[in-house]
Amino acid sequence: MAIFYDTHAHLDYPDYAADLPQIIERAHAAGITKIISIGTDLASSERAVKLAETFPQVFAAIGWHPCNADEAPEDLRPALRALAAHPRVVAIGETGLDYHHLPSAQPGKTPEDDRRHHANQARIFQQQMEIAAEFGLNCVIHQRKALEDTLAQLQPFTGKLRGVFHCFADDPAAMRRIVAMGSLVSFTGIVTFKNGQNIRDTLAATPPDQFMLETDCPYLAPVPYRGQRCEPAYVKEISEVVAQTKACTLEELSAATCTTAAKFFPKMHSSSSP
Repeated sequence: MAIFYDTHAHLDYPDYAADLPQIIERAHAAGITKIISIGTDLASSERAVKLAETFPQVFAAIGWHPCNADEAPEDLRPALRALAAHPRVVAIGETGLDYHHLPSAQPGKTPEDDRRHHANQARIFQQQMEIAAEFGLNCVIHQRKALEDTLAQLQPFTGKLRGVFHCFADDPAAMRRIVAMGSLVSFTGIVTFKNGQNIRDTLAATPPDQFMLETDCPYLAPVPYRGQRCEPAYVKEISEVVAQTKACTLEELSAATCTTAAKFFPKMHSSSSP
């Protein structure tokens, strides 16, 4: 059986509270041998670290999601610094910029609230990249309708850290700009969707050593599970469509994506089991 990694999962979410050991077992049975649980604020990051201490297959990324930026402390760095040296912490994130979910869409909110929200996102994105560079870690980047500003903010860190643009849904031109900066992209179950041809087109254009696989679970379950709770085992279904799109074998895809992940998350391979 070809092995794969789930490089982006939200195992600390309440969706998994009742059956997490069984979810980990199903992932292992499907050949998914490593899972990265992603933090979305400090409490979520601490839970991700605890899960990584509990399950040998699980590692943690610590960070603060841009959609939660208005609740972030003024200076996020001391709290992240306290977690970043943990041997099971392999990246900083989920961080980045999101201009899709805006406060002005809510009753009583104005464009001025959007401007403050953007400023808060940029502030905590900057702080998280500073911590990543300080600890020799890379960043898991969330970017939605904010590509230009995200690349501009990432540019000064070229050579100091790399980013993986997770749940990638932009066109091949955007992918090429990201890869040219030394960063990567990652694909989810969207590649299996009937209306996901644009994602498959970008995937087809992406060099085989410049992308990783993920579920972003509990979201975006691939076909044939679409609409249900997603879980790391479903990387298997994602990998099958990706291999078809890339015209390669599952073994070739396994070797490429796992090698890419090992280089991007070196602590995932140097860390001992808890």
